Amino acid sequence: MAMLALSGCSGSGLRGDVYRDKELAFRLGGIPPTWARLEVKNVRLAFRDESAEATVLVNARCGSDGDDVPLVALTQHLFMLFTERETIEQKVVPLDGREAMHTVMRAKLDGVPKMFDAFVLKKDGCVYDFVAISAPPTFDTNRQAFENFVARAATRRRRRSIASRPVLPRSALRSPLAFPHRRRSRRSSNSLATSSSLF
Repeated sequence: MAMLALSGCSGSGLRGDVYRDKELAFRLGGIPPTWARLEVKNVRLAFRDESAEATVLVNARCGSDGDDVPLVALTQHLFMLFTERETIEQKVVPLDGREAMHTVMRAKLDGVPKMFDAFVLKKDGCVYDFVAISAPPTFDTNRQAFENFVARAATRRRRRSIASRPVLPRSALRSPLAFPHRRRSRRSSNSLATSSSLF
């Protein structure tokens, strides 16, 4: 999850409070009126609240690390390119009928301090990242609106069920060649640092 290199897909989009593309769909919580939608390459959804000096990023992907990577590791990968990382809070919380990792972190990118409020959820073979980036002085003010937004989010049924994938013999599961898409996904970044121009 190299922080917020979110993998957007052609033909995807947000209609009302539902995001849908060929791979997945999810419903967002209420979007505050002060959040302006940003169109950003390689990011599924991004919002900017100029008055609050805050950016919100939403990522989702399926099939790469949705089953076998722990929530802690997924969260760590999000922040891997930042320096002077300090975890303020980290705990497992309920989200959309599953467990999610909620992390509040202080970190620097290119020497600039930022506060991060992040939720990482695994559900039905997919990983969902919700991250708010704020200047430290405005973090407490922005936190409640963002966490309410995440709390009301919910996944929708995938168009292609995991159950429809071909069943491989147990011996094949031991080989990295059995899942070549996983090897590709781990070379691609989903780190927040790749979207640093947003904040």
